[in-house]
Amino acid sequence: MTFRWLATQFWRYRMAVLLLTLGVTSLLILLGTHSLQDSSYYVRQKGRSKMPTERREGLSDDASERPNNNPSQEHRGSDSHVNGYNMQMTRKISPPVAFLKTHKTGSSTVQNLLFRMGEREGATFAFPYYTYQFSYPDKFRAEFVDELPDGASQFDIICSHMRLDLGQLKQVMPPNTIYFTILRDPLQTFESIFSYYASTIPAFTLAKKAAEAAENKSALSLFLESPESYWDPKEHGNGLGKNPMSFDLGLNSQQWNSSWPADLTLLEETFQLVMIAEHFDESLVLLGALLKLQPEELAYVRLNARSTQDVTQLDDKIKARIRSWNNLDVVLYDFFVQLFWEKAEQYGLKRLKMEVARLRASTERIRQGCVAREGVPPGELEDLVRPWQTDTVTILGYQVQGNLTQQELGFCVRLVLPELQYHAHLYFQQYGRDMRAVPTD
Repeated sequence: MTFRWLATQFWRYRMAVLLLTLGVTSLLILLGTHSLQDSSYYVRQKGRSKMPTERREGLSDDASERPNNNPSQEHRGSDSHVNGYNMQMTRKISPPVAFLKTHKTGSSTVQNLLFRMGEREGATFAFPYYTYQFSYPDKFRAEFVDELPDGASQFDIICSHMRLDLGQLKQVMPPNTIYFTILRDPLQTFESIFSYYASTIPAFTLAKKAAEAAENKSALSLFLESPESYWDPKEHGNGLGKNPMSFDLGLNSQQWNSSWPADLTLLEETFQLVMIAEHFDESLVLLGALLKLQPEELAYVRLNARSTQDVTQLDDKIKARIRSWNNLDVVLYDFFVQLFWEKAEQYGLKRLKMEVARLRASTERIRQGCVAREGVPPGELEDLVRPWQTDTVTILGYQVQGNLTQQELGFCVRLVLPELQYHAHLYFQQYGRDMRAVPTD
């Protein structure tokens, strides 16, 4: 009985536990959604029956009234404010949007912005047929998308995790879709992915087990000393274990090959914007220009953030090893950072600086009006706003201010709402049913 056989059996057992845990969590979220459907808050939709949307102390549905789907008509909101800012803007329906949600890059924060925009405008979301992701880590296929809901003629927003296949994605979204994604410094991305998925990615799990028997060595440093001894490229679950951003973008993430230049060119031509996490506010301003969003509509809080105790400090040796192991992500990141600043120059650097200042000022006022406490441990949060937790890191959340009106509460809860809860809410609102579980056989 070899060590490799034991490791394989252990991984299979761990995956079964993970799937069971995900299933139980999904069930709890959906039960929570149903328990809140007795509240007096309802979505009123033209030509459709009333559909309950949120829970006690949850989402105020006056803030998400569904507008007429005619793009020539404007969506006029109420006069409700948070710290002097309208919570509903008067604006036209946005163009269709495809956001490639990459792992551990700040993408959950961007997704929350799109969830709020789509709910406000009555957009039709392209949701996964099963649960929260498009059969990740398989490459995206059009068949992974749930059907169009009654009365909808097209999908307006797609923003759930997938491994990109542009040809398949373009079969789902309209021709005038705006495509964008977000990248992050490969050093920080890999450290975050290793920390977050240490018990689910097979290569990381093996390193974690080995580190338990080693002295004064972290699992990350042990893995990087000899990554090939842990990482099996044929293992289906190891995709994020090397060049994770390249993997998410559907590129060959194992080695540079002759297709890379053409693939980069195709991505450059398709994505109107590649946001850069290290320049997040600047990225949001450029995104706002694409989607015709006002600073108040771009307000955000950083979601899915780890406790500082779970962040590994990287010394120069570890940084060099991360760059070497993730050399294709370095190429990818550097390529799009250069393109990002070219787009920034086209926008106007002076203008960009002014708009960033406007965004930060409005975001700070909205945060003050909504957030009572940030960096709150999960045990101190209510189920509605408690982020999903792994068994290797602690994900922190936000406590919403008290003494808010119904509309203010709905707005503020949406601002801090974790991905799984918001996804379940929007899915039920769109289809009038719960999400499907992944088949076990």
